[in-house]
Amino acid sequence: MRIKVSDYIAKFLKEKNIKHVFAVSGGASLHLIHSVAKIKNIEYVCPTHEQACAMAADAYSRYKKNSSVVFTSSGPGATNLSTGICGAFFDSIPVIFITGQVSTFRSKDNLKVRQIGFQETECVSMYKSVTKYVYKIKKPEEIVYELEKAYFIANNLRPGPVLLDIPDNIQREFINLKKCKKFISKLNKKSLPYDDKKNSAKINLINKLLNKSKRPVLILGWGVCLSNAESLAIRLVSKLKIPTVLTWGAAHVLEYKNKYNLGTWGTHGTRYANFAVQNSDLVIIIGSRLDTKATGSPINTFARKAKKIMIDIDDGELQKFIRFNLKIDVKIHSDAKKFISSFLNFSKKTNFKSYNKWYIQIKHWKTNYPICPEEYFLEKEINPYVFIKKLSKKISKNTIICSDTGCTIAWAMQAFEFKKNQKFFHDFNNTAMGWAIPAAIGLSFATNMKKQIICLVGDGSYSFNIQELAIIKKYKMPIKIFLLNNNGYSMIKQTQEQWLNSDYFASSINGGLSRTDFVLVTKAYGLKTKSIKYNKDIEKVIMSSLSNMNPMFCELLINKNKRVIPQVKFGRPNEDLEPLLDRYEFKKNMIIPVI
Repeated sequence: MRIKVSDYIAKFLKEKNIKHVFAVSGGASLHLIHSVAKIKNIEYVCPTHEQACAMAADAYSRYKKNSSVVFTSSGPGATNLSTGICGAFFDSIPVIFITGQVSTFRSKDNLKVRQIGFQETECVSMYKSVTKYVYKIKKPEEIVYELEKAYFIANNLRPGPVLLDIPDNIQREFINLKKCKKFISKLNKKSLPYDDKKNSAKINLINKLLNKSKRPVLILGWGVCLSNAESLAIRLVSKLKIPTVLTWGAAHVLEYKNKYNLGTWGTHGTRYANFAVQNSDLVIIIGSRLDTKATGSPINTFARKAKKIMIDIDDGELQKFIRFNLKIDVKIHSDAKKFISSFLNFSKKTNFKSYNKWYIQIKHWKTNYPICPEEYFLEKEINPYVFIKKLSKKISKNTIICSDTGCTIAWAMQAFEFKKNQKFFHDFNNTAMGWAIPAAIGLSFATNMKKQIICLVGDGSYSFNIQELAIIKKYKMPIKIFLLNNNGYSMIKQTQEQWLNSDYFASSINGGLSRTDFVLVTKAYGLKTKSIKYNKDIEKVIMSSLSNMNPMFCELLINKNKRVIPQVKFGRPNEDLEPLLDRYEFKKNMIIPVI
């Protein structure tokens, strides 16, 4: 069977049940897009910017838990993907990037020149460190093997993005499928990161440690979601009956009202969750790589008097702490779902002890250090914590929430009260400004525009991909954008206050930033808009925004001096958050020795 290379790619995507391709056209991607356009049941979507393509596809995959696809052209078409590729790589998202490249007869290949063909940019070396696999197709017959291989690599073991760079002339060549080499996976039982027999002894050890423990804590991370283990994780929490903290990636796994849920912790966590983790004597970490945002600094101050059990699909993540003098007592190389399932089966008849004294202590912390005290509700101007809390109470189950970075994500993670079946998404580890708008678009396509998407953005982030409002309008997407506008980069200001004498250079209007009338700009794209300034108007505007499935934009004017409270200053352990407690009060809350 003879088939055009670009047509084979489109056929392959259809066979893999790909429903949408995010694409920006260009001279080197025209054949790819043309072939997809001819295929039934695949829709090509055209964001304005390649970065937005990558971010939309990333969020699409996060929801679908399957590969998404991006087509772009050569040169700037390929380079503009970089931020989105990094986000997918750091968060283990299986996006397939296919970039067009200049024709082989115009390629510089190994010549020591910068460029031969127009818009020629060498992609392989550029993206090698932030993809699981990257390859430039050298001849048409390679496409079958390389496309199958890329798809397999993207979706197996620890997932992640892959990139195929395909010269324009190869895209339009014809191949005989019978003569093309096929990819055969070498993945076998020996290469799988979990062995029931090998790890049953470790599970037995975990049970013994739990029985000895007086102050255990369970940590659930993004890996739980990546492995489709949310429901199993809920069962595990119910079985163990121990306090549970969540990374940002797993913030939605437990309902707010779950009595074992302490919410998020870390450098932008709550004071009570941080006290619990830091004073623990046993920590079980499932699906979290424990970045410095989680551990605080120095890294070896993390839960320093606790035995640590870590389960991760990536052995590199298990071994890295040797460098930082942080001991992981039990390491289990496993997919989160496989481990939790095995643990529950192994411990089916085990009755775990209760930790009443520990819960009394935690209740004391939660009572004394609420994230949204009553006085916030009495303020005249909008308090972001009040807004987040009220928003979370008003939106329904099954709603999807995505957030941009900065203070917006920190406020959301501290104050949002998740309900059953809600999903939360963020560019967790790259934390790129401008991610949320294209992400909301990707999520809307992933849900066939049948679910409301709550999109939380800051004024800094909103400017990055504001052009993508055009696609929200075009498809009448049920996206509700809430802009927390504090006229500057508040998170950066907070850091400048800590280290740079509150010199707000490049973070404030007076420090060089431009002021934008976001309501006016958003109206120009055809969206309905609202703008509020006071606490008393929050509920009304939320309810009116949620009353239908049309796109809506609401600007919340936040005082420029509002900050994330509490947060950990770099160089301090996680238990010692700012604003700093009185030293006598602080020491009273510490069960382990203070450093």
